[in-house]
Amino acid sequence: MDLLGIMLALIFGFLPILLIIILVLLASSIRIINQWETGVRFRLGRYHDTLQPGLRLAIPVLDTIRKIDMRIVTIDIPRQQVITKDNVPVAINGVVYFKVVDAQIAVVKIQDFEYAVSQYAQTALRDVAGSMTLDQVLSERESIGKDIEQIVEKASANWGLEITEIKLQDIDMPEDLKRIMSRQASSEREKRANIIKSEGDAIAAVNLAKAAQVMAKTPGAMQLRTLQTLDGLGPSPSNTVIMAIPVDILELAQNLSKKFAKK
Repeated sequence: MDLLGIMLALIFGFLPILLIIILVLLASSIRIINQWETGVRFRLGRYHDTLQPGLRLAIPVLDTIRKIDMRIVTIDIPRQQVITKDNVPVAINGVVYFKVVDAQIAVVKIQDFEYAVSQYAQTALRDVAGSMTLDQVLSERESIGKDIEQIVEKASANWGLEITEIKLQDIDMPEDLKRIMSRQASSEREKRANIIKSEGDAIAAVNLAKAAQVMAKTPGAMQLRTLQTLDGLGPSPSNTVIMAIPVDILELAQNLSKKFAKK
């Protein structure tokens, strides 16, 4: 009887501890995977299955679950010093947009896929920019981004990743080269302005010649043009116009010269 009492005392004494252990194990077996995540479960160190969002159960101690963010991830391409094809040093940085499409492969095959994508993008950026001239680098930023994207996408095809887009953010050049390019651009703008002005002067000269021919054939046209010009000066007393010879006398002389020329 005493032995039975001792056993019961031990059982009831350890029962709360046993219940606590069971509750702790149950609590540790409950895993919540968010909507934007996918869980990769390993059992005894081996891949077991892929868990979708929601409430999931895992065997304590035996199961390990790694959650992978399935949203688009943005990582920077640090500033890279590149020598272009025409031996001009430039510094270029950019940004990579990608997402995980196969969580199992991304976890099992790649130790750190974000670091791997960043390093591969840096290498591809130096290779692509280094094979182009400075003018091409400055004018074909989108094309360079597409080329880098194709290179990184081809390399990461078996990583369970999808490269969404790669963009160049900034292209920095030496200050002396910036000043030279600024002077060159200013010279080009001045050249275009002179060409446009000369073309305008040529058109104006042709139109003036045509107008002169029309006025010469129309009696009184010169007087009307003269009056229009005087009216355009305005009534201000500061504008003083002195007609040394009346327009009528000039036209009379012109008509006489034409008659003598015909004779």
